Amino acid sequence: MVYFADFFNVSESEIENYGAFNISLINDLPLFIDPFLIFGNKNPDYQKLHNDILTYLKFLKGKSDSNMNNLGKLKSWYLFPEIKQNWFGYSILGNAGNGLGLKFAKTFSSNLNFVFDDLGKEIITQSSHIEKACLFEIGIGRDNISDFTCNLIKEYLLDYTQTFAKKHITSSYLKRFKVEKVFFDYDLERWMPKEYYLPAYADEYVILTPKEILTKDENWINSHDLKGDFTRICNSLPNDQLRAEIFNYFQKQLPKLKDNEKQTSKDLTKATVETVKKFPIIIQYYIKSKEENKEGAKNISQIRVTEVETVFVHNVKSLITTLSQNTEFYNFTANATYFEAYKRVEYLKKVIEDNDGYKLFYHDGKPIKRELDLQIIYRLTWFATPFDVNREPNNGRGPVDYSISMGAFDKTLVEFKLASNSKLKKNLQNQVKIYERANSTECSIKAIMYFDQTELLKVNKIIKELKLENDRNIILIDAGQKASASNA
Repeated sequence: MVYFADFFNVSESEIENYGAFNISLINDLPLFIDPFLIFGNKNPDYQKLHNDILTYLKFLKGKSDSNMNNLGKLKSWYLFPEIKQNWFGYSILGNAGNGLGLKFAKTFSSNLNFVFDDLGKEIITQSSHIEKACLFEIGIGRDNISDFTCNLIKEYLLDYTQTFAKKHITSSYLKRFKVEKVFFDYDLERWMPKEYYLPAYADEYVILTPKEILTKDENWINSHDLKGDFTRICNSLPNDQLRAEIFNYFQKQLPKLKDNEKQTSKDLTKATVETVKKFPIIIQYYIKSKEENKEGAKNISQIRVTEVETVFVHNVKSLITTLSQNTEFYNFTANATYFEAYKRVEYLKKVIEDNDGYKLFYHDGKPIKRELDLQIIYRLTWFATPFDVNREPNNGRGPVDYSISMGAFDKTLVEFKLASNSKLKKNLQNQVKIYERANSTECSIKAIMYFDQTELLKVNKIIKELKLENDRNIILIDAGQKASASNA
């Protein structure tokens, strides 16, 4: 069992018809809630959610000047744990995250009046947006906004899950939970708890999320697009004098060049950031352009969510089925974790290379090119083993991909890498040996996946240069597209 439907004995079609994402209960999947998708949806429930978010921002803004240094109020109003129960985020192992800490509280509070100077009095834009805080380079990132938004709509998500659970899930899978910080009481000025009847897994409740408010990689309103569209946005300003002042200021932020020199992307980005800080009206027009393309936000998020659904749900389920039917992946037992881990990597290699498993590492004809995605897929395939599969804590030398252990003294490290990784040579040369010393083990396996002959030549060259040709712990996996049997 890997997914919500499996654990709670409901059909995937029921989850699909309800509009929810069939989450994994083994590992976070790389999705998050985009607040713009709440704003841009015509559903009255979402419109209310957006207004509720703005109401809370107005409350915080009204309190920001007098309570910036009041630690108790900062903790009460800004500090939230990550809502790990929705099983979305960036955890490579499990679903634990850092949540919103005191650094976020102080940064957000101290910048509220600057960032949301026109909150509730918008002239250029249709509304204000919480993700605007990511556009000013003040230390508030996408993860912070995602966590904050998720907490501010927590009551809606809990109601959404409870409604589905009562209708579709057997009561033996459900449990009553008193959930903290569900809704805000503006009279008491504090977050209040509420009781729910929810799906229970490992003594925790589980939250379902509507697919239509999820996205991957970037919010619709994001600093990358702001920088990339800087010139176009400035040219859209109706005041020609202001446009001239902005471009003049921008040019002054760039370093003077000698003959034949060109501005670096780093210099251009720095100049853009400084100009935006000097002329915040640029952000207003950037957001205005985003608001005018609500359908674009919806379409792109659907594509991204479908990609995650394909790669991490449909493809992984196919991979698990293939491994189960064609190998001993889920039946193999050994006396030591090294042999267990090594044999399972070999089984994975066999399925990918000989049983058309390579197809599961492609989406729309393009191969997976992020190691994080590869590592999550690998983790999801280990769900039924008797061994502990853990993400090693960062002990000062950096975390290894996985530690496979059986007891305190039997541990094997597994590194999954893509051949396209620019730091592959350095990793093979130093990283795993450092990890071995740090984690008191001498067993480590390096699995390297390549997608074409160019990548294979690169890997073989590195292995030869490092004199590792005879190292059996380096396993190369060919995930290149194969010709059909009739054409082979």
